[in-house]
Amino acid sequence: MPWFVWLLAAAALGAAEFFTLTLVFGLLAGAALVAAVVAGVGIGLLGQLLALGAAAAAGLFIVRPIALRHMEQQPLTHEGSDALIGKRAEVMQEVTATRGLVKLSGEEWSARAFDESLVIPVGALVDVMEIEGATAIVYPCELLP
Repeated sequence: MPWFVWLLAAAALGAAEFFTLTLVFGLLAGAALVAAVVAGVGIGLLGQLLALGAAAAAGLFIVRPIALRHMEQQPLTHEGSDALIGKRAEVMQEVTATRGLVKLSGEEWSARAFDESLVIPVGALVDVMEIEGATAIVYPCELLP
């Protein structure tokens, strides 16, 4: 019957993980499952506690840091307006430090020059350096190093 107690503890810890999302309770729930298996095999309480401690230590000191490091990484793909950074656009209306219009990915975007001293003529090709709201910050392609 001790295996059933470990299963209940694992379920309670799993529920706590669901509400906290800390990765601690979930790993402890996995350790309780290991203890349940050890209890089911017929090993005594000391063996169950040792299995629980070993599984919990492995989870908390090995698995959790690796999982947290992977969760902190930025996605490899850009979505939304961030995906437009680095794209090439064509100037539809002269671009200055304060206003302009470019055709970017088949759509017309308001634009302004990255370098405030530049005036970019109609028909010039530009690269999108940043997106601020609905405005593309652009720089002429031929001036890039």
